[in-house]
Amino acid sequence: INNGSISAHAPRPNSAPYTSTKHAITGLTKSCSLDGRKYNIAVGQIDIGNAATEMTKAMEKGVPQADGSRKPEPTMDVQHIADAVVHMANLPLDANIQFMTIMATKMPFVGRG
Repeated sequence: INNGSISAHAPRPNSAPYTSTKHAITGLTKSCSLDGRKYNIAVGQIDIGNAATEMTKAMEKGVPQADGSRKPEPTMDVQHIADAVVHMANLPLDANIQFMTIMATKMPFVGRG
């Protein structure tokens, strides 16, 4: 299970290095998923948005938005991500969640572009 990001789908301002690495993870997931089939290896990716970690702590004070404004963004408990990863990992090998997006319900991702 690879750790992607919603930033690969709708990047934040001034995030080219981070966004490009998350695009690379998506390519890795697709390639490994294809190559792993003949070995009965399932490969998936979880795209995470605004999990409450040290990295996202500044979001409470506000982060740059695509329109140039700076706004606080909601976060979600990291336990939700852990539960999702466990669900993906516990699927039988004849089923796979290739891509899953999990994010704070009220984060502005859907309107980012």
